[in-house]
Amino acid sequence: MKPPLEKFIDRIEALQSTGNALFPKGIFPAQRSNSMLGYRRPDTTMFFSAITAFTLQSIRKYCSPESQAQIDAIRSRVTANYPDFQNKDGLKTYNFWKTKPSRHFPNGRWFHRFEHFRIPDDIDDTAFAYLTTSPSEEELFWLKEKLALHANGTKLWIRNTYPEYKQLRAYSTWFGKNMYVEFDMSVLSNMLYCILHYKLPLNAHDEASFEYIRSVIETRRYIDAPFRCAHQYPRTPLIIYHVSRLMAAFKPAALLPVWAQLANDAENLLKNTRNPMDRVLLATSLMRLGRATERIPVEDFSAKDFKGFYFFIAGLLTAYENPVLYRLSVNPLVHMHWTCEAHCWALLAEYEALWNQQRPHAALPLSNPR
Repeated sequence: MKPPLEKFIDRIEALQSTGNALFPKGIFPAQRSNSMLGYRRPDTTMFFSAITAFTLQSIRKYCSPESQAQIDAIRSRVTANYPDFQNKDGLKTYNFWKTKPSRHFPNGRWFHRFEHFRIPDDIDDTAFAYLTTSPSEEELFWLKEKLALHANGTKLWIRNTYPEYKQLRAYSTWFGKNMYVEFDMSVLSNMLYCILHYKLPLNAHDEASFEYIRSVIETRRYIDAPFRCAHQYPRTPLIIYHVSRLMAAFKPAALLPVWAQLANDAENLLKNTRNPMDRVLLATSLMRLGRATERIPVEDFSAKDFKGFYFFIAGLLTAYENPVLYRLSVNPLVHMHWTCEAHCWALLAEYEALWNQQRPHAALPLSNPR
């Protein structure tokens, strides 16, 4: 009988599309929905496929040779799709949706008809595309320069943030010539992970991005107002998950002062969290931060345990910088939720792999950045 980790990887591989009208070969099926509006559509996005490939890649070293071969095959099938999501002019940035031509809000009836909902490339999808491939040194340094061109204060200044952050020269979520500037601490964590992974030289924009993350944790704004701190990942367990992954992998000096606070907040939240997948995120984060946790029986999970859990959202009003509209943007009525079953199994596989490593007989450390 296979151990849970291998079973999870089997389920993920089985969910990877073999190619159909909705999902190209190698893409993991995803859905977007708004239950308040009774809205649900299949969504052809590279996002969940890329982050699933990255998550599996990050635990590959803890897997059996057979599972490692599966992970390599899964990742290869995912990355074969990246050209379809690459910048429409051939630059090495990536989009949430297909770009040539634009396929924003695919498989729907209305949103794809409006140019307003077409989004530019973003640093989140771009980070995961770079992390799951082998970019050249030239491409990496080009990316670093590209990020600076869209950072806060280079062309535009951020408006939708707390006053004390408006002068921070941190990276924006978005590429795009005229796109507004936005800070999302989870997105920033993912791009900083990419930058540190490839050992790129740090600059003032990296330092400002670290400062934003540190301050939001220190002030506990990520607990009191998660939407304002992370528009795409606007729930505290999601933010803790992303930041702890960055901290555990590279132990950046700028974030060490809030290490204990983040761990304490995660512990307190875990005590009162009922959603099973949020509990997995928090327990995974605590293991990364070096805190002991009680075992979650992930081997008993089924797809039913994923109900009500979402990993990523789009706020339909966050693009508006009008203060009144921005205040309305926090309302769930104008949020689109994205879900993906394969990625949920990947989160369980990640938990299981880390749990196995914290046992006394484990040969590998809990956190290994490479």
